[in-house]
Amino acid sequence: MFQLNGSSIVLERRRTQRFLTASLLTLTLIGALFAAPAARAQVAPLSKFADDLVFAPVASAVTALLSPLFGRQSVAPVLPSWAKDVNGVRYYKVLLVSDSSDPDLVDLRSSVLAAGGSVYYRYLSVRALSVMLPANRMAQFAARSDVQSISPNRPTARTSSSLELATGAMTTHTGSGVSKLDGTGVGIAVLDSGIAWNHYGMRAANQTSRVKRAVDFLKTGDASAVGVRDWTPGIDVSSTMAPGSSTSAGYEAAIRADGANRSDAYGHGSHVASVAAGRAYRSVDSTGVAPNASLFDVKVLDESGNGQLSDVLAGVDWVIYHAAEYNIRVMNLSLAADSSETYLTDPLCRAVRSAAAAGITVVVAAGNYGKNTAGAESYGSIGSPGNDPSVITVGSVNTRGTALRADDTVNLFSSRGPTRSSYLDVKGVRRFDNLLKPDLVAPGNKIVGALATNVVASPGTEWNAIADANAALSSSYGGRLQLANQGLMNLSGTSIAAPVVSGTVALMLQANPGLTPPLIKAMLQYSAQPLPNANLLQQGAGELNVEGAVKLASALRTDIGTAITAGTIAPGASMLAAGKTLPAPNSTLNGEAVPWSRMVFAGGSQVLGGPALFANYQPIYDPRLVWAGKTALRGAVTYWPATSGVPARTFPKWVTEKPAGPQGFVTAGVLSATALAGTSSKVGRTGAFIPTATLSGWVAVGSGTTFSQGIVLSEGIVLSEGIVLSEGIVLSEGIVLSEGIVLSEAASQGEP
Repeated sequence: MFQLNGSSIVLERRRTQRFLTASLLTLTLIGALFAAPAARAQVAPLSKFADDLVFAPVASAVTALLSPLFGRQSVAPVLPSWAKDVNGVRYYKVLLVSDSSDPDLVDLRSSVLAAGGSVYYRYLSVRALSVMLPANRMAQFAARSDVQSISPNRPTARTSSSLELATGAMTTHTGSGVSKLDGTGVGIAVLDSGIAWNHYGMRAANQTSRVKRAVDFLKTGDASAVGVRDWTPGIDVSSTMAPGSSTSAGYEAAIRADGANRSDAYGHGSHVASVAAGRAYRSVDSTGVAPNASLFDVKVLDESGNGQLSDVLAGVDWVIYHAAEYNIRVMNLSLAADSSETYLTDPLCRAVRSAAAAGITVVVAAGNYGKNTAGAESYGSIGSPGNDPSVITVGSVNTRGTALRADDTVNLFSSRGPTRSSYLDVKGVRRFDNLLKPDLVAPGNKIVGALATNVVASPGTEWNAIADANAALSSSYGGRLQLANQGLMNLSGTSIAAPVVSGTVALMLQANPGLTPPLIKAMLQYSAQPLPNANLLQQGAGELNVEGAVKLASALRTDIGTAITAGTIAPGASMLAAGKTLPAPNSTLNGEAVPWSRMVFAGGSQVLGGPALFANYQPIYDPRLVWAGKTALRGAVTYWPATSGVPARTFPKWVTEKPAGPQGFVTAGVLSATALAGTSSKVGRTGAFIPTATLSGWVAVGSGTTFSQGIVLSEGIVLSEGIVLSEGIVLSEGIVLSEGIVLSEAASQGEP
């Protein structure tokens, strides 16, 4: 039996230990749990004890008891962290979970004190006490009818949410491979139905809310918000919104919604905010991508998820106005407008372009119109403002509920490109924008997030409209038994995928505050993972890779944004930080190799690649420049003058745009993959319909054309149209969206 091989001896010892442990288990349990005379008279149901409460002390005691049998000196039992001997008495720190009808648990607390124990905390999230009890009194409490279960106050370490694992955000949160990042200091504005500011997921580590400001553009009419009578002609208050003015103060007071008891009656905005920046607080880990970012609640949708364009525009204005004051660097719009108007003139598109020009990265949902009423795939279904070239338009991925990416697919409901917004030219011919969209895709199927209730509600009352109408969304997390400010639910849609990207942008800006919106979009695309069998119009550059985007951001200078504003960085100048090199274009997530796409969309229909995109400054990274096809626009931000206590360039007065004129876009050394894709054919899977992975593979080996002089817009030179989208291709004609601002995807069950 005992061989010279040490491992065999250890094996036999372990078998003996298991046998003896099993033989002595009943005796040890009686000694540990029922030693007190009063306890012997009671029958304690062992089912009430958590396994580790029973077996950890037993295993420790048995090991000490049997150690002499194996030639070792007897050792003292090694106690778990929740057990300790004090003056010869063993104590356990445990949680007594109760089903008492008394929420204060008065009798149970008194009994703990009478038994020689202590009560540390009475919970709100669950009817339970955190206590210390003598070990020999445990059976007494297990026999109580008002005690449901007893668990040790075990040490805990936060686990990874499925969202963190699937996107690679866990790497940034733990600091594995990159600096530890959580979005601290970066503001994310959520234009939606509101944010449940007191929800545990929106709190900081010290339990204060991370919702720094809340404004509600549904509280007042368009005119009464600025102190005048609505629907009254002859009034002009357009020039009275100067910082510190009485009108400005009155307007802010009218829309202020900080601390509202019913901040999100619909429930969509709270879920969106928690996906971007939620903090875990339950055994089900619902951690968002940037769990310590600051949140700004800009309410533009009502209790049914509907709103009007004027409110959304006012909300965008508010974010632009306060961005520098509050360091709002990201704006999330998980909404769409019913507009087929070209991005050049569409009001909402213009508004988000102004936000980008002011340095705010705008993330927009692609929409949930990827299939028609017959269930067939539908191209050309991107709505406004996702059709604007300045925003990051996000489609949805189904992760199949796993952290691995090998089984990920683009949801059929996720809207496909190209953009079909249009205009009539001077000859009366309709011209379609035909921009490549979406820019990338992110997890958006059955994502867990916050379930909004009113702040002071008791369990099961005053739920949000989505949860009320769709009980299955919350059933996995306790359904109606969940308490106010603590509930969870699943949602699906591109409106849920968008905040995944918004949270990622916050991490990138924490790592490098000098990034600009178009540079951020390029990094997200370049580091994205192309999913197999999905084309450019279905997935853009690929699936979001948080780890890769943050690594790329960390390699660059932190003064790029200020240098662009000051005009002190020249095209082709190095963007690398001192001592840094570009990271290898691949990641390892959860042990799985994740290749980068190495591709960037530019000019609406150009596909670019190569390390020169990030080693050297490209003029397309100027956030004031918007280029698509043969059109280039340049925005300009005018600020209110500095006043006492208010530094210059704090409050924008207005944003204008005009044709850019002669303008360089990219420099020599950048790779063009546009010609590789060829003319678009859905049947032939070429052009815009080429699988992203195929085109990415060609770029990775250096195929394509390297610009010797870059791309320049000047008089007499006609830019290439990029990937050709023949007007003969049958796309979904007449994109059908619900009227107004819609979020029909919010309650979608998604796909399995």
